[in-house]
Amino acid sequence: MTSQALDPVALRKYLAANDVPVHGELTVELIAGGRSNLTFKVSDESSAWVVRRPPLGGLTPSAHDVGREFAVTEKLYGTGVPIARPIAFDADGTVCGAPLTVTEFVTGRVYRHKDDLDTLSDADLVANAAALVRVLVDLHAVDYRAVGLESFGRPDGFLERQVRLWARQWDLVKTPRNDVALSDDVTKLTAALTDALPQTSQPSVVHGDFRIDNTICDPEQAELIRAVVDWELSTLGDPLTDIALMCVYRSSAFDLVFGHPAAWTSSRLPSADVLAEEYARRSGRDLADWNFYLALANFKIGVIAEGIAHRARHGAKDVQNAAAAAQAAPEFLAAARKALK
Repeated sequence: MTSQALDPVALRKYLAANDVPVHGELTVELIAGGRSNLTFKVSDESSAWVVRRPPLGGLTPSAHDVGREFAVTEKLYGTGVPIARPIAFDADGTVCGAPLTVTEFVTGRVYRHKDDLDTLSDADLVANAAALVRVLVDLHAVDYRAVGLESFGRPDGFLERQVRLWARQWDLVKTPRNDVALSDDVTKLTAALTDALPQTSQPSVVHGDFRIDNTICDPEQAELIRAVVDWELSTLGDPLTDIALMCVYRSSAFDLVFGHPAAWTSSRLPSADVLAEEYARRSGRDLADWNFYLALANFKIGVIAEGIAHRARHGAKDVQNAAAAAQAAPEFLAAARKALK
């Protein structure tokens, strides 16, 4: 897949044209791929970079937008939110036929699987979870106007549009097996979410997919987050959607979406309630409408789970857990309905 997805010769030419020093030939290593953008470590004789591009097939609107990743990280870099330094953005797809971004390579640990946490003590895990919440609070405290992100999204009406977005996304990705069984439930859930919309919110930059495996952690200090990654769903909106999603990802059903026992679903980590309380304490934000946010987060993950199966059905070769993800969709939709009740 590597040569098909990213040609090192074309990339080397692009980097040189953008005044990025390259010493020797490039080597390309696939770091992650399948559910999200493809991520590569690219190295020469003295430096290393990370290159991100969309998957090879089965794309859906609003997903896999590496341009958004570059735009938000370029503005947030230097604010105190830990981010890999943005280097270049190939918007025209000259390198691989699709847009791609280049950032610095940040050395650290990424905890994706439950087994990855075996190197950490229980105290380390508590410290790491607290650090993740602090990073999210710091992100939401950034004055997006001051850093030039005032046009990055439309915070007015954000929650209503989110409900409509994920309802439309469901219509795009629903499988024939689940169409009849779940579509009526989704229609009712969409109406219930619309009726329960919170009346006020304080907008901020939101990451849109925040959890432990979308960060790079210091290998020695569990309480230090070296970089937040995977910004493709970021925008301006309601920050409580970020912490709610972070909490809902703690569900064991996310293992089906992830395709393996996920690090973030580990019972050794603080519970979702503890994370929410820590966020409220540090941010000073009111969680009075918390059940709405939990319902919306469950709805979103349920649609994403169905979307994984959709990509597999439409020819994506890099998806191995399509059947399990499709099984997870009804669980998250049920959790959404339960939260609203």
